[in-house]
Amino acid sequence: MPGSEPDPTPGSVPDPVPDPVPAARVLGPEGDFTPEQIDRSRARKREVMPLRYASAALGLAVPCVLGFSPLGAGLVHAAGRLAGGGWIATAALGAVALHLVSWLLALPVSVRTERVNRRWSLSTRSWRLFAADAAKSFAIGAVLFAGLALALYAAMRALPASWWILAAVGAAALVFLFSFLLPVLVEPLFNRFTPMPDGELRHRLTTLVAASGVPVRDILVSDASRRTTATNAYVSGIGRTRRVVVWDTTVEQAPPEEVEAVTAHELGHAARRDVLVGTLLGAVHAAATVAVVAGALHWHTLLGAAGVDRADDPRSLALVLAVATVFGTLVGPLHLAFSRRVETRADAFALDLTHEPGTVVAMQRRLAVLNLADLEPHRLAALLFGSHPTTVARIAHARAWAAAHGMPEPPPLLPPPPLQPPPDPAG
Repeated sequence: MPGSEPDPTPGSVPDPVPDPVPAARVLGPEGDFTPEQIDRSRARKREVMPLRYASAALGLAVPCVLGFSPLGAGLVHAAGRLAGGGWIATAALGAVALHLVSWLLALPVSVRTERVNRRWSLSTRSWRLFAADAAKSFAIGAVLFAGLALALYAAMRALPASWWILAAVGAAALVFLFSFLLPVLVEPLFNRFTPMPDGELRHRLTTLVAASGVPVRDILVSDASRRTTATNAYVSGIGRTRRVVVWDTTVEQAPPEEVEAVTAHELGHAARRDVLVGTLLGAVHAAATVAVVAGALHWHTLLGAAGVDRADDPRSLALVLAVATVFGTLVGPLHLAFSRRVETRADAFALDLTHEPGTVVAMQRRLAVLNLADLEPHRLAALLFGSHPTTVARIAHARAWAAAHGMPEPPPLLPPPPLQPPPDPAG
């Protein structure tokens, strides 16, 4: 909090929102990364960023083209006729058809991204595993979208005047349910999770968890190396399903003290109930989306442009998807800005818990190098895609924390270049 004194006690809880690092302290990457590492980051960015923008553009354009024209209504109608054309078949199969079109149009970008990641040695998965992952993702999305469509149009038909209230409450409840079920039902479809084996690292992490005061069901290791060489850790679940997951690549490529630093950051999310808060925000977003969609469906001009006459006609599903997508795109930067603040707060918790700013800086360097992170993201990229602060900002935060606590600041990796003498005016 502004004006508050930092608490020097290890394991203490940081301020709810840490003071931002002064801009003057956030320098470029030149002091903490070698020229070769910076060049690799820039080179990969030149290949990856066009794909990220293309993916975002497709994710917005495809639903809009289908929803704000009769194309989507025609597709939904054709899909429903495959099973008799009733409203149930039209809603369910129409949802699958819309999802299939979006998935197929995005697939070339996904394949290209996979090729780029292979070239940079970030991807280790076979094309067979890539196809299996893509098929699973499609199936999960299709089932969820079909179920939501059925529930939506059932509510419209049962409660013509107040359906949106029931739908908003149901959407919010589903967000909470999914947050509970994600680590239990969805994550195991893509990775195998095993308890971290006994040994020095598990002992250190168990001690760290105890010091944090955060109730965690278990510390697990996922087999991320089947798919990537990148490193990561995360916390998921709420209450009894909460667990800390460390990728096996992190365990294999980082020293124990840096794995501790990563885990301390994740414990910060749990201590501040970030998963719960994120779920609450997701529930509010879901309910607000239903309200926005309900308002749009009362606009007869919009219904006419979409090729439908009534809101409760399942052929309006493409319009529903388009409106929800546009709304999500507009509020997306707000979610990302909140996420960046939450990540900074978790960094502060890790520093308060470990009192090892040097280790935190070393961990940030290692993650950036191994993951080929963008060390100099453009402001637009940070606005549209940045869920975390930049690496240089997080390193500056650790140094500022050390200075505020009277500790030596972690030194830069490279010494600053020598000052050049001014030119001789007489020469």
